Amino acid sequence: MPQTSARVDVSKDPEALAHRVAGWITDLAVEIRGRFSIGLSGGSTPRRLYQLLAENPFRDRLPWDRMHWFWGDERFVPWDHPDSNYGMASAAMLARSPALVANIHGVATNAGTPADAARSYERTLQSHYGSATLDPEHPLFDVQLLGLGEDGHTASLIPGTSALGEKTRWAVEVIGARPEPRITLTYPVLDSCRHVAFLVAGADKREILDRALSGDQALPAARVSPIGELTWFVDEAARPKP
Repeated sequence: MPQTSARVDVSKDPEALAHRVAGWITDLAVEIRGRFSIGLSGGSTPRRLYQLLAENPFRDRLPWDRMHWFWGDERFVPWDHPDSNYGMASAAMLARSPALVANIHGVATNAGTPADAARSYERTLQSHYGSATLDPEHPLFDVQLLGLGEDGHTASLIPGTSALGEKTRWAVEVIGARPEPRITLTYPVLDSCRHVAFLVAGADKREILDRALSGDQALPAARVSPIGELTWFVDEAARPKP
C-alpha cells in the first residue's frame, strides 16, 4: 500500500536539507522532556547533518546530557575503519560535541562473530528500553534516521535477505548480501519510533524514491511503517517529477 501517511519535505539542495533536518532534530530534542533516543544512519547524505549538529547554533541548543545515540545498522569492521558507520558519526559529530560517552551505544564489532555482535546489540537496546518486548505505547526511539539505497534498501535491510522477514529479533546479522557482514535493526525496532526520517538527495535517487513513495513493497524502505510519524526529507534533485 502507498505510504499515504508519509510527509515529504523538500529542500533546495543537500546543504539546505542538512540544515532543515538539523533544525528539526534540535526542535524535537528540546521539546521532548527526559531522555531523547536517536538512531543514526550511515552513508554520505547524513554526514553533513552530523557536522552541523556539532556546530552552533545547533550545538548550544541541543540537550546533550540527555541524548542517547544508536545506529540503525553497522558494517562488521572496527570502529576506526573507513567504512564504519560509528566512525563516520564519531568523526563528524560525537567526538566534536559534548555528547556523553556513556550515552553512545555503538554496535560492538571488536569481538566474536557478526551473530555475536547482533545479539549483543539486541541486549543493549533491550536494556535501554527496559523490556525484551516492544510496546506500541512506548516507542524505543524518539527519532530514527534512515537512508535509501539505489536498490531500495534501508539500514541493512537488503532485498532478498532473511532479515526482511524477521519479526522477533531486534538486531540481526546480514551475511553475503554485501562484501562485508553487517548488523541491522529489524522492522519491529525501526517501526518502534516516534519519528522516522528518511534522508534522500541526488538525481540518481529520483526513480527509486518515486517507487518508495508509491509504496512498492519490493523495496525494503517502503515497508518501514512506524508507530509514529514518517517523513521523507529530500532535495529538489531527488524529488520525483509530477
